[in-house]
Amino acid sequence: MKNLFLSAIAVVSVASCGTVQSIVQSTIPYNTNVLVSSGVPGNQEISSTSQATNFAQYIGAGNNMVKDIRISQAKAVAISTSSSQDLGVFKSIKVYVSANNTSEILVAQRNDIGNNIGNTLNLDPDTSKVLDDVMKSGAVKARVAYVLKNTATNDLNLNISLRFSSVPAQ
Repeated sequence: MKNLFLSAIAVVSVASCGTVQSIVQSTIPYNTNVLVSSGVPGNQEISSTSQATNFAQYIGAGNNMVKDIRISQAKAVAISTSSSQDLGVFKSIKVYVSANNTSEILVAQRNDIGNNIGNTLNLDPDTSKVLDDVMKSGAVKARVAYVLKNTATNDLNLNISLRFSSVPAQ
């Protein structure tokens, strides 16, 4: 009976650790919207900054439970109410993340964007950068910098979707 009880506790413990590990290794989303207003000039870098929540709020665990936080995926989606404009109006898009006491880090970009590419564009993530200091700070900011090919003739809402991954801290 004692062995059965200890076996049951062991199974529950292993299952719980597996669940926590699964949560910690999950891809964590962050989305931000950028309004490109009509009249924004072409061939000039424009940027917009927005606040994010810290990494631990997504996983419901303390910051010490994860490490090796990196961007895993980045995507831009054009959502326009005034026209059928697509992402071909952009020359380049860059996404930076920072925190109160950290420098900006370029995490994703796309240059030389072609014409008529549609409303979705995968950005090139820089998976080589470890973002632990930024993502664990509690005050994450994302800055989207873009250059248009020509002056914008219609409003365009640009949604930037970032995904971050991590591994459990030992």
